Amino acid sequence: EAGDLVVEVAPAVRLYYVEVEPASLGSPGDWERLQAALAASHHLRDLTIDPLLLRSLQPMLRKSNWAVTVTVWQGREVLRVEPGYVESLYGLAVDVGSTTIAAHLCDLRTGAVLATEAMMNPQVRYGEDLLSRVSYAMTEAQGVARLNRAVIRALNELAAKAAETAGIQPTEITDMVLVGNTVMHHLLLGIDPSELGQLPFALATYDPVDVKARELGIKVLHTGAMAHVLPCIAGYVGADNVGVLLAEQARLDDQITLIVEIGTNAEILLGTKEWMLWGSSRTGVSFEGAHISHGQRAAVGAVERIRIDRDTGAVRYKVIGDPRWSDDLPDDEALRPTGICGSGIIEVVAELLTAGLIDGSGRFVKDAAERSPRVRWTGRTAELVLAPAGETASGSDLVVTQADVRAIQLAKAALYAGVKIMMAHQGIDRVARIRLAGAFGSYIDPIHAMTIGLIPDCDLSHVTAIGNAAGDGARLALLNADQRQLARQAAHSVTYVETA
Repeated sequence: EAGDLVVEVAPAVRLYYVEVEPASLGSPGDWERLQAALAASHHLRDLTIDPLLLRSLQPMLRKSNWAVTVTVWQGREVLRVEPGYVESLYGLAVDVGSTTIAAHLCDLRTGAVLATEAMMNPQVRYGEDLLSRVSYAMTEAQGVARLNRAVIRALNELAAKAAETAGIQPTEITDMVLVGNTVMHHLLLGIDPSELGQLPFALATYDPVDVKARELGIKVLHTGAMAHVLPCIAGYVGADNVGVLLAEQARLDDQITLIVEIGTNAEILLGTKEWMLWGSSRTGVSFEGAHISHGQRAAVGAVERIRIDRDTGAVRYKVIGDPRWSDDLPDDEALRPTGICGSGIIEVVAELLTAGLIDGSGRFVKDAAERSPRVRWTGRTAELVLAPAGETASGSDLVVTQADVRAIQLAKAALYAGVKIMMAHQGIDRVARIRLAGAFGSYIDPIHAMTIGLIPDCDLSHVTAIGNAAGDGARLALLNADQRQLARQAAHSVTYVETA
């Protein structure tokens, strides 16, 4: 989802209506006369023109009777010439996540989001997490090319789908801003990420990148469309984090704020309006349902909420797509869960702990089966039957095992340790507020997150979800060109803390 933004709409691409002097014997070329008209009417000077546009410029000027609307990028380059007076101006902001790619199609005159489309990153088939994709790029002869083609194909599909949803042609889109972690950043640009897989985790470039979308292989947009990739901060702190910082920096004050984006890599931002630290922790894919016995991605049918009665050990749950609790249904109806997603996994571990079914070390207690009819022992380890076979979509028990609890402990420990290292670096022992970013962060219950030690102690009223902040930052940079310079300054001002 796209959050609400407060920003002055001043995009990098602008429209200029102009009437050009018709050609005559001995007059300058069509492009030179168009330049002269833009200088006279709009004080635009020293313009260049996209070389591909020159091929269609002459017939366009004559077809339009010399009256055209010109799209100019950053006051420097003419990208598009259209007949007559035109008002439509569209851009695309994209968060290229390692698991999900989300695109927001925006009206660049009003700032409105016209369509939001998302899809699973097709690179997942080459590796679930970033390091496995880097490994694939290093070991396969065509690895980099395949990973690059997969993400570019996805971007073309998303752009076309968003345009269709908004009722426009994708060729009407003339600007796009992209954010992503450093591995996605490199693969998107067709750069071999091998150096990111070994010390000292060197990037090809930290700077923002401006390039023709067509040069990246994004062909469904206007042929002259530009693509801007936000800068990176460090080996594993990428343009997506700069997007988060852009989206959040207006809210920073003197109070210490912790911003955490929980994914395959947890990105951690800690600071005030005066200073800022950034770090990253490799939490793995457990929070996305991988390596959990019945884990799955967040989709209709996945268990997302769980409660365990502290007195009776009874279990009830909710699934995505249905607002009802499992124990509120008539006897002849069931929710038919398909698995358990990240927010559900965190809740079930927290509920097991508070119900006394596991101890502080994460181990099922000896009398767990006596405390709850849903706990059973299988040899020396126990498991919780979240939903019995008669209630599930598969017709078999949906369980949470001792190994599942251990997987969540490892993931949450990586994040918590990263946060603690950064707090120690600054010599602080408390934070005033916590913001949970990303799609996953939006669905976590802060009480359960704090119960299992996923995040440090903080007043619960000051723990808030901020949605896809990386995508919001990309939109800011799309809607206001000055935000791109702010992003560059922010990337240079942040202190990176190595947590590995």
